[in-house]
Amino acid sequence: MKRSSQRILTTHVGSLVRPPEILRIILNKVSHKPYDEQAFESAVREGVKDVVRKQAEVGIDVPSDGEFSKPGFSQYINERLGGLESSVPSPERASAPMNYPLLVDEFPNFMAQYQGMYRQMWMPPEIPREQVDEAIRLSTGERASVTGPITYQGQAQVQRDIRNFRDALDGLQFEEAFIPSVTPSRNDADPGHQYANEQQYLYALADAMHEEYKAIVDAGFIVQLDLGLPARNQVLPGKPAPSWEELRRASEMQVEAYNHALRGIPEDRVRYHLCWGSMNTPHTTDIPLRDIVDLILKINAQAYSIEAANPRHEHEWMVWQDVKLPEGKILIPGIISHQTNVVEHPELVAWRIKNYASVVGRENVIASTDCGFSQGWNMIRVHPEVQWAKLRALVEGAQLASQDLFGADARVPVKEGVG
Repeated sequence: MKRSSQRILTTHVGSLVRPPEILRIILNKVSHKPYDEQAFESAVREGVKDVVRKQAEVGIDVPSDGEFSKPGFSQYINERLGGLESSVPSPERASAPMNYPLLVDEFPNFMAQYQGMYRQMWMPPEIPREQVDEAIRLSTGERASVTGPITYQGQAQVQRDIRNFRDALDGLQFEEAFIPSVTPSRNDADPGHQYANEQQYLYALADAMHEEYKAIVDAGFIVQLDLGLPARNQVLPGKPAPSWEELRRASEMQVEAYNHALRGIPEDRVRYHLCWGSMNTPHTTDIPLRDIVDLILKINAQAYSIEAANPRHEHEWMVWQDVKLPEGKILIPGIISHQTNVVEHPELVAWRIKNYASVVGRENVIASTDCGFSQGWNMIRVHPEVQWAKLRALVEGAQLASQDLFGADARVPVKEGVG
């Protein structure tokens, strides 16, 4: 994995705002309605070309494909795993609040209003609101049941993503490129009678996801494991308020499953993203980074992407004054927030970067965003115009920081081909 050896490199967390032509088809897809598969593939292919070109124009060093083929950063995996059967949610489940009961208890009125508007807030105006409402009703709360052994059957889809991304990168100059892939822990299906316990189920998911990770790395890309540990949000299935000991045990078991899924994959081709829920909510129930940093560092990845612009966590660069970043590791702190349409000033971006460089070393910092700008079709966090303005501010701030951190040595290196 490339390091910031001559200047501060820039990246983001992966998921970008999907264009209306892709969103229209996704809405039918998640609503279990007929849709034109050929039109979807064509829209995704052209959309990936466009979004990669825009990343090049802005100056991002390590881009993604925007996750344009995926309805969401995690739910996409249901169609790539065998042994699962999705069910249309009941009206009660579809209208249930987000799975953050502690926040609901602390801020009931805020959460009730937020729940009703966050999926619509930045939806493109050319998409009818009633269509969005219907898609939300038919897809929100959807769950999968385990009906047989978990297997990976997404070979065609992952190769499609790889092919689209490689074609989009052709002729453009980047340092490297990455493709996000969900962690084995994300599937919230009830294992039922197929697996004796949660650990067996996690390892079955890990065995399946290993195939996707390996396909991405074998194609020449970095794989990003995408999703947090249970300790980040204080929620466990069936336990709305688990004890800290229960959260630690669940997190440790998941880290073991992640590493099982990564077996045989070179550490320097892996980055891991941890977030604290990503919503524009109070975040008062977030677990401090200091309490889980040891768990994060046990994951067999070279780079760790963490939220650092979120005002609940911005101060946590100081954690690294006491916690030594292991030799050879890289931090990818979120220097730009995805939760607000306020565009950060480049000087603020530079200041945040220099804080991290002061504690882990300039070569060990890659500047990024806190999370994806649109983790799913119905989770658009900012207006797309603002998304690109924020990424430009990230690049400009990284250039300012590079001037201070590298002085006369700060220069754009010769970029090698990608993929």
